[in-house]
Amino acid sequence: MGRSITLARILLGGVFAVLLAGAAAAQQLTVWHDLGDNGTKWFAEAGQAFAEAHPGVTVRAISFPTEQWFGRVIAAINTETAPDLIFNNYERVIRIAGETGKVMDLRPVFAGIADKDFLSDDDLRVATYGGRMIILPVQRVQMAFGVRKSWLRKVGENFPATWEDALRVGGKFQADDPEGTGKGSVFGFALEAAHPRDLIHMLDLFTFGAGLRHTLIDPAGAIVIDEPQHAKVLEEFLKLFTTYHLVPPDTINYSFNEMYQVIEGGRAGMFRVGDWNVTKWDSQAIKGDFLVGPWPRFFADRQNAVVIGGMRGVAVPENSPHKELAEQFAAFLLSKPAQQASLRDVGSAVRKDLDVSGLSERASMFARPTWPLVAYDFPESVHSWYPQLEAAFHRKLLGAIANPPTDYPAFIHQTAEEMRALAKTLAQKPG
Repeated sequence: MGRSITLARILLGGVFAVLLAGAAAAQQLTVWHDLGDNGTKWFAEAGQAFAEAHPGVTVRAISFPTEQWFGRVIAAINTETAPDLIFNNYERVIRIAGETGKVMDLRPVFAGIADKDFLSDDDLRVATYGGRMIILPVQRVQMAFGVRKSWLRKVGENFPATWEDALRVGGKFQADDPEGTGKGSVFGFALEAAHPRDLIHMLDLFTFGAGLRHTLIDPAGAIVIDEPQHAKVLEEFLKLFTTYHLVPPDTINYSFNEMYQVIEGGRAGMFRVGDWNVTKWDSQAIKGDFLVGPWPRFFADRQNAVVIGGMRGVAVPENSPHKELAEQFAAFLLSKPAQQASLRDVGSAVRKDLDVSGLSERASMFARPTWPLVAYDFPESVHSWYPQLEAAFHRKLLGAIANPPTDYPAFIHQTAEEMRALAKTLAQKPG
């Protein structure tokens, strides 16, 4: 009897040990992002690959609209209910870091990653804020110039190479109604202007796409908008809204959603194409009726280019519930399986050794670019007060769009002087 009881205890103890081990292994990591269904699909696939080396670990990804993502992440971190990881564009993670002070420094994690030579100095620079590596850069975001293919054919034009080409083509699009929906219903360009990042982002693309290195301010703190070539791009950009009338009249109120409605509704001939847009626009909305290439050339001595306009990355809150495991999954997002899934599901990645055979022609152009590339300079990562400067610049530009200046060079010079004074004040403020 005693031997039977002892044996039963041993067996029961073994069962409990197995159950406890299983409970320890069966952990769920939660990621909050704003990439929608495609992003959730990517995290699911990356999670399955991660689980091959971490049995019992699952990844639950939840997507929120961007503004909700901000509010939920900040509230959760500040109330000790943070998710394990957060994922978004670098400037949005900067805002989280600035408002909570609880985004961990990933430098030790990055140091432990052996396979990382595919990341450039620009990639690593944008990952850093306040001397801390707040994201691991996971998706390099390319933004090209897009033009409706059938519209070019109908008006007898080729893909516009220069700014003069773009203005001529835009005028023909509006005059000839290549969509056949009635004159006055289509426009040369689709832009956005409602918020600072709407309007200044569009100006960034034309500026960097023209081969210039900064839009408003350089890393040393110098205002650049009245330098001759910068001033030329800024003046021409503003004239799209005013003198040339090549955008919908209510564009001053457009943010991302409204701009996309114009593009996907067949009302604009030229527009931004992000690598994340291609999958949808190949099969839905404009159904593959578009070409992509570099932004228009403004200057003979400058190489025009496609713009690397952002970097998406993964961050770990300091109060992540499963912090060590979250760090491991963050590093795993730079592995080839996770990056391959990122390219397939979201349309962007940072590795150079990925299979592109299953991609469409346009998606392949982003995945294996042969066009010139220029990286945005990410002023937020250098000047913590840059968003305040940008907001003031935005207000000045909105005023010029609503009430066009009679003398654009004078307006630009005056605005530059105001931005210099404001930048000096902001730079001197403590913190």
